[in-house]
Amino acid sequence: MNMEIARKIADLGVDIDAVAGLIADLQKQSGEIPWSENGKTDPWDHIEAAMGLCISGYVDQSRQAYEWLAGNQLDDGSWYAAYLNGEPIDKTRDTNITTYIAVGLFHYYLITRDTRFLSRMWDVVRAALDFAVSLQAPTGEIYWAKSPEGKIDRMALLTGSSSIYMSLKCGQAIAKILNIDMPAWEAAMIKLGHAIRNGYHLFNMTKSRYSMDWFYPVLSGAVTGSEARKRMDQHWKKFVVEDMGVLCVSDQPWVTIAETSELVLALAAMGKSKLAQIVFNWITSRTFDDGSYWCGFTFPDMVIWPEDKITWTNGVVIMAADALYQLTPASMLFSHKFWETSEFAVTL
Repeated sequence: MNMEIARKIADLGVDIDAVAGLIADLQKQSGEIPWSENGKTDPWDHIEAAMGLCISGYVDQSRQAYEWLAGNQLDDGSWYAAYLNGEPIDKTRDTNITTYIAVGLFHYYLITRDTRFLSRMWDVVRAALDFAVSLQAPTGEIYWAKSPEGKIDRMALLTGSSSIYMSLKCGQAIAKILNIDMPAWEAAMIKLGHAIRNGYHLFNMTKSRYSMDWFYPVLSGAVTGSEARKRMDQHWKKFVVEDMGVLCVSDQPWVTIAETSELVLALAAMGKSKLAQIVFNWITSRTFDDGSYWCGFTFPDMVIWPEDKITWTNGVVIMAADALYQLTPASMLFSHKFWETSEFAVTL
């Protein structure tokens, strides 16, 4: 563990030994990172936890998490939606879950500059993104999954498609590092971005009660500038409980640490760092006695629910701290400015 990072995060009120240590302790010898003790594993949250590990200096453990994914990738480039002790328990093949490896590996590269590992993982990333692109509708949205029987479910989810947009950006960045041209990914991302910005009717709007549908288009960088500010302002009161955090869904009194941390990431990505810091400060004390973070709590009765210690929740707390306080070179991963002005600038 990097002691300088540990000190900086401790100054923020985050106990790095407890937060990252929880993830490292629950990681299996195979590299798999379950949700919690005796819990399931899904590839997206597995990666979120691995990103938290890498920020915290657990680089070997983070790399091992990606190697676990490489060893379990299916022939079509996808992963199953959920595993338990390495065995699939949900054989749905989800496009968003599958593509997030590009975000995780680019994040890993920003911290380690390990081009050799990127090269080793290239075929894994290429197959994963190609799987999702193969499920893109003519109007730009990406269908959410294939069923266990191999049937395409033509429903599209705004949160999932926004996350895939971010994955396509990171996949192109990885390709650029490796001097590989992937024009199909750029074309797919442009179409997807247009759908996210202009075609909300293309997505399953029953999910609009979920806060992630509100801020993920901004977090991913599909919506930026004045439109991002307008979107955040428009639904702030619907999802944000002042001095507490972000609701998982608008019609239930349940604040979650992960969604609050991701809102912090979205605000920081827009350049609204002061507001992001205020929101982050609301949750820094929402910890168990060992310093690891709650998953969520109800209000006004303040019941912690569930009581499980969740790996990916603790991972995204670390990511939010990094975005706010530049603990590592990966702190700019979601920054709109980074994607507009850096060597990895992309076409919207």
